[in-house]
Amino acid sequence: MYYVKKRIEISAAHRLSLPYESKCSCLHGHNWVIVVECRAKELNEAGMVVDFTEIKRVVADRLDHAVLNDVLPFNPTAENIARWIVDSIPQCYRCEVRESEGNTAVYEED
Repeated sequence: MYYVKKRIEISAAHRLSLPYESKCSCLHGHNWVIVVECRAKELNEAGMVVDFTEIKRVVADRLDHAVLNDVLPFNPTAENIARWIVDSIPQCYRCEVRESEGNTAVYEED
């Protein structure tokens, strides 16, 4: 099995739709750190699991300096973002989304 990992830093804002009162319901921003992990049993025709540029295109090019509520069709929690990234990159099986130093969400396929 081949594995690759890409770490991406973006700046983006969001507001969360929550069933309770929270400051996070107001628009606010983070300097996000996203770690995308991909794997493949066989390398593609270019000799890669996935091109790092493709990961950047899916994640950073779409989310960096964006209001996440405007570009994602769901409540942009760190957990939902992690799941969306795994679902958006075929070779991706695990994603960590850190919205601040002490707050990280992880989604990993079974």
